[in-house]
This record gives sequence, structure tokens and C-alpha cells, in this order.
Amino acid sequence: MKRSKINILSIICIGLLLFSFTILFYSCSCGCGVNSSSDVPLNILIKSNDFIISKTGNIFFEKYITAEFAQIKYEPPYYKMVYRFFMPEKPFVDGLIKFSVDSLGNVDNSHEISGIPDFKNNPESCSFFIDERNAIRLAKNFGLEKGIIDWKIGILWDSTLNRYVWHILSTFSQSGDTSNYKGNGKELIIDPGNGKILAVNFWHIP
Repeated sequence: MKRSKINILSIICIGLLLFSFTILFYSCSCGCGVNSSSDVPLNILIKSNDFIISKTGNIFFEKYITAEFAQIKYEPPYYKMVYRFFMPEKPFVDGLIKFSVDSLGNVDNSHEISGIPDFKNNPESCSFFIDERNAIRLAKNFGLEKGIIDWKIGILWDSTLNRYVWHILSTFSQSGDTSNYKGNGKELIIDPGNGKILAVNFWHIP
């Protein structure tokens, strides 16, 4: 009789241990050690979402913009908010939205606010009809010099124009490595909606 009770207790203990390990395993498999939405207070997330929605509209936000929780950082007294702006049907449109909010969720205008497409007020700036192939064609037609290396091409946020643009960089000369790089060349800024040349600049890193 005693042996039977001991066996039952052993089975129960083993069962509890297996249950505990199972819970621990599945909780860790869902992202142990990785930032998640629980790391950002709900009021901060809601207000940050609303700030973006005020410029993009809710439908645009829900379709193309997601919080990058792994990149969001809390640097007291500010939360450095990061979102991804990505259009699956136009995969060349892939950028980051960045801004800072305080502990109450208020946007801090003393820090840079970048990457938020102003779809509500300027929907044409978010049309992105010009793909990379056509951006290259426009640059060639314009006469952008070939340079000594391949052009650097991408849809980037332009803080001066406050919008996304095609940025094509031609390099005329370069030397050094990452720590002491020197070079010069020309950059072409193209409207991704209608293909208009928005700016031509010479760049120089002495």
C-alpha cells in the first residue's frame, strides 16, 4: 500500500515537472530576450500610432505601417519610436519612420521626425509610380555621369523635401576606408510619383 502511494506521488511530481517545462519552453519560443509590444506602455504606443495616422490616415497606416518593437528604445525621458513603412506591391518602397515621445506619449519636436509619408495632405507624394528601372532610365536620360563605381540607388527619406524620393548617387573619386573615407560626385533626386528631377547636387567628403 505504501509503495502504491509512493508511485502515485512520483507520477504526479513528474507530471508537474513536465507541465512546468512545457510552459517554460513555449513562453520562451515566443520571443524570450526580444523586445515586444509589452515593453512599450500601451498609452505610448496608442499615441505614437495616432501621431502617424494624423498624417497618413488610418487605412494607409493599417495597410503599410508596422511598429518595429525590436528597434524601439527607451532613453529616459524619451521613447525612441521606430516603425517600418513597406508596400508589398511595390517592394522598392521600404523605409523607417523615426521620432521620439516623452513618458506621456507627447511627440518631442526637438528631435528629428523622419519617414512619415504625408498621405492625407499630399497623396501624390505616396504614389510611387516610378520603379528602380525607370529611375535609372531617367537618370541616364538626364545625363548623370557613370562614375567610377556603380550608382547607389534607393528610395530614401529626404528631410529637406520632407518626403520619400529616388536618390541616385554617382561617385567621381574615392579613397580610404570607413574611418577615413574621402570622395566626391553628384546626386540626383527624382520624384517617385511623376519622374520629375527635384534636385541635382554635388557631394564632397573631404
